Parts: sequence; structure tokens; C-alpha cells
Amino acid sequence: MQIDRDLVLYLEKLGRITLSEEERAESMKDLQDIVSYMDTLNELDTEGVEPASHSFPIPNVMRADVVTNEANVDAILSNAPEQRDGCFVVPKTVE
Repeated sequence: MQIDRDLVLYLEKLGRITLSEEERAESMKDLQDIVSYMDTLNELDTEGVEPASHSFPIPNVMRADVVTNEANVDAILSNAPEQRDGCFVVPKTVE
């Protein structure tokens, strides 16, 4: 894939950024280097190699969700300037 000025302008539009001509030239070179490196990686023989999501074979350590602090509704609502049916009453924001 060849990176050209039109592609960089398109990426600017997508990213909602504006680059100077010098930055565009630098971006074109950097993007071309990245694409060339990806092409090099695509040439590698990966037959029989399992995909890996992590470089170390460490499983996630999970813990059980345990409730440690139950909400005391009466104590929480005691701070409310106004309450109704166990809920805070707030000013209406949408007509």
C-alpha cells in the first residue's frame, strides 16, 4: 500500500486535525514505514503458531464479588433536602 498526500488529508479530516506541510510529509513517511513493517510481518511463516493474547501464560486472577458495605437507605436519604418514595427529589431539567 502506498501512502500519499490524499490519504494523509483524509486521515486529518477523520481525526479533525490540521497538519502543516512539514508535518504531512513527516506523517507520510512514518505511515509508509509502518505499512512497510506490516508487510514484512505478513511475509513470516506463522503456520502452526497459536494466536496469543498475552506474552506470558498467566491466567486472570478473579475474586468473588462480595458485598462489604450495604447501603442504609434511611441514612442516605436523611441528607436529602427532599425525598419521595425512597428516592431523592431533584429539580426537573427537561420540559
